[in-house]
Parts: sequence; C-alpha cells; structure tokens
Amino acid sequence: MSVPMSTVSISSAAQKTSLALPILIGGGVAGFLDMTSAYITFGRYMPIGIAGGLVGAAGRHVSVGQYILGLCIHYFIAFSAAAVYCLASKKLEFLRDHFFVCGLFYGIAVFLVMQLVVLPLSAYHAMGPYQYRGLVQGLLAHMFLIGLPISISLRKLSV
Repeated sequence: MSVPMSTVSISSAAQKTSLALPILIGGGVAGFLDMTSAYITFGRYMPIGIAGGLVGAAGRHVSVGQYILGLCIHYFIAFSAAAVYCLASKKLEFLRDHFFVCGLFYGIAVFLVMQLVVLPLSAYHAMGPYQYRGLVQGLLAHMFLIGLPISISLRKLSV
C-alpha cells in the first residue's frame, strides 16, 4: 500500500524559504554599499562609532572587538531591513511589482527609522538639529544604497 505524497507541505515549505535568498543577498549588498559610503564619509573607524551606540562611552576606545561589534551591528540592521521589506511583500504584492519606486521610498523609511528611533535610543541619544547637507546625503544614500538593492534582490531572486 502506497501513501500519496502531499504537495501542500512541499509548496508551503518552498514558500517559507523563498525569501531567504533575497534577504541574504539584499541585506548583504545593502550593508556593503552603506558601509562603503560610511567609510568614505566618516573614515575607517566608523564601525567603532556604531559599536559606541550600543556600549556607550566604552565605544570610544579603539579595539578589534569594538570594530567587529560595529560591523555585526551594522549588518544586523541591514539584514533586518531586508527581512522587513521581503516579509511585507508577502501581503503587499506591489512591493515586488513596483520595486524601483517602492525601493526608493523604503530607503527613506529606513533613514527615518534610523534618525528618529534608533539613534535617539542609542547610547549617543543623537537628536537634531540636523544639517541640510547631512540630511540630503543620508536620504540619497539610504534610497539608492539600501532601499533599492533590497527591492531589486526581492524582484530578481524571489520565487
């Protein structure tokens, strides 16, 4: 007696894992591009500044551990941003269909969350006043270096 195989469990398992590649590639590319931009703008010790947002005043001391912690935090945020966008696309199908515009607007949303939520809650308690040049540069960087790579990876790599 043979037992019929269920295609429901296979297809549901495939749907659950179909976002893993866009999240990994989109988050990795966005993290790399954003970190490259930060190196150019703020210098090679930028990961230590990122770590300082978590550990506070101890983050001012240059060490390999602080540097690695900063890189880990940076990529955690990039992969989290990619995961949020890709998971939201399950319900909001237009995120995949209109990836260019949605990616640009998602970059703006990530920038606003970082400026208005993450940085004020960090050990730096960073809040305005903001300089116009920094706002424009930050918005453009987040739009084209974070939002767009995440949306393109979803469009090209999701099943």
